[in-house]
Amino acid sequence: MLSRQWGTKEHRDWLIEDAGQQFAFYRGSLNPDGGFDYLDDDGRPLPDQVHELHATGRMVHSFALGHAAGLVGDTVMIDHGLDALWNRHRDAEHGGYVWSFGADGQVADGSKLAYGHAFVLLAAAGAKVLGHPDADRLLDDITEVIDRRYWDAPTGRMREEYARDWSEISDYRGMNANMHSTEAFLAAFEATGERLFLDRALGLIRFFVGEMGAANGWRLPEHFDLNWQPDPDYEGNPMFRPAGTTPGHAFEWARLAVQAWDLDGRRDGDLLDWAKSLYHQARADGWKPDDGGSVVYTVDQQGRVLRDNRYWWPVTEAIGTAAVLIKTGEDLAGDYKGYWDSACAHFVDEDRGGWYPDQHRDGVQFSGKPDIYHSIQAVLFPLVPEISGLTRALEKVRG
Repeated sequence: MLSRQWGTKEHRDWLIEDAGQQFAFYRGSLNPDGGFDYLDDDGRPLPDQVHELHATGRMVHSFALGHAAGLVGDTVMIDHGLDALWNRHRDAEHGGYVWSFGADGQVADGSKLAYGHAFVLLAAAGAKVLGHPDADRLLDDITEVIDRRYWDAPTGRMREEYARDWSEISDYRGMNANMHSTEAFLAAFEATGERLFLDRALGLIRFFVGEMGAANGWRLPEHFDLNWQPDPDYEGNPMFRPAGTTPGHAFEWARLAVQAWDLDGRRDGDLLDWAKSLYHQARADGWKPDDGGSVVYTVDQQGRVLRDNRYWWPVTEAIGTAAVLIKTGEDLAGDYKGYWDSACAHFVDEDRGGWYPDQHRDGVQFSGKPDIYHSIQAVLFPLVPEISGLTRALEKVRG
């Protein structure tokens, strides 16, 4: 049986092996006509699909990590993704980046979402750390778009969404887009050293975690109205805006808070305390030992399960957060092993590579193996002793 114990050579060797299998599997997603395809269980492109902005950005980010670690020997996937962001998603007429384009290269959905733009910044930051020649133009452009269209300076938060021509399409405000913007701002600070990015991330953490978390029993509200009042009755897209609160997001916010604490010189101990509170509440609400153990999708504000779907990404976020908290001295090795037991029992495909997205594989929410972003970070975070600066830290594990 493979070792899932934190810190052992056997476990480290397995992590590197799985990462290599993931990168090999998802290389097959490169579509020669532009962008990346979603793949079925065997690595074949799924039919009749569009190329979505968050998926393009995530692929660039993930393969930048792989290249830094020496697990990917070339920049073909990074080059291809940056080209798709610049020449397919970028809207030369109106500015910003459209949500998706089709097989013909034409815009399929011209919506402009803060969520998607966060992944453009994340991709640009990763490319910048690698010294990619196309990184600066993308980083400059996406930073200008975020500054002009999304960043609401009076509140210190991100606006949510627009039509292609930047007309307002809703007054919804969401935690998820701000969480991934926090991730992107931290990465941009790591890539550039510009303090503005870190300050924005810290401000978002203080609101969504320090203020909203503490006021709601460390169960984070997901949905807000125009005035940033929580909207507990809201229910939208089941993938991006489900009703209730999401333990997987609480795990993710906890990791981001620890990384921000580290990047800021470990000056504000509240960030670390908030992260621990979030982690333990998310585990209490989300981790269910039944059916081999996994994390439920959503719960209500009292911690009662709303959606009992068992997806791969909350487990990967639990792994990543446990890893960074262990690095701060927390005794979570038992939790960490349990998450890996769950991942290997339900999600990891050791034969073909890649991870299944749904424990029960019913095809309702996900088809095939649509994503590398969550699963690759789960295997890479534990490989380095550093808490933040993953791309540069991985350069030390080359060879």
